[in-house]
Amino acid sequence: MKKIIISFMLLVSMVFFAAPAWAAGGEFIIINKSNNQLAYYDNNKLVKTFKVGTGRQASYTPEGKFKVVNKIKNRPYYSGHIPGGDPRNPLGNRWIGLNARGTWGTTYAIHGNNNPQSIGGYVSGGCIRMYDNEVEWLFNQVEVNTPVIITSSKSSFNSIAVANGYKVTGAASVPVATVPSSTVLKKGMKGAEVRNLQQILTGKGYSTNGIDGVFGLATEAAVKKFQKAKNLYADGMVGPATKKVLGMK
Repeated sequence: MKKIIISFMLLVSMVFFAAPAWAAGGEFIIINKSNNQLAYYDNNKLVKTFKVGTGRQASYTPEGKFKVVNKIKNRPYYSGHIPGGDPRNPLGNRWIGLNARGTWGTTYAIHGNNNPQSIGGYVSGGCIRMYDNEVEWLFNQVEVNTPVIITSSKSSFNSIAVANGYKVTGAASVPVATVPSSTVLKKGMKGAEVRNLQQILTGKGYSTNGIDGVFGLATEAAVKKFQKAKNLYADGMVGPATKKVLGMK
């Protein structure tokens, strides 16, 4: 009789604990480096898909199963001595730290970036970059201990989820979030859109001391002069109102 009871207990243990721990909850993230996309699942359903930037080399962004271990608003960029919230900060406004490669959310993360043009490319030292407004949304959804799967795969997100022990339901795909059309250009940013801004300002007689695609002090000063001349709020940042007067799309 004792052997029967022990056998029964073992059977019950197998039924309740054989499923992967990753399948226990319905909220998780999958990052596919093959197409540089991030999928957010809630209640085992694919909710949103975003474009992201990953490592400059394939080995930079670690692959495997990780967890969110910390969440930080406006994390300082310590190596560059740039405070959190500064527009020059390349970490953007939100940091979702991962316990990858023996670190504890201090080295690898999903975070924002002050260079929107880099999102979608192989550009980072290992972190996963997102548009600031999109990482803000994700930051507000996920909790510490949320599972994160990073892989390089030709399979769909749902197939990747199933392969990792999840019983997904709902749509197999959702449209990738569109590039923010109202990106505010400000000091510290760089890229083609900043270069276009500099060209327009220079053409209108507001010198940016060169057209290099870097939003520095000279570009900020030129923007402020233009804003004052057009009776706009002279904050040195190029939002929808300033873009409209400049004729930028």
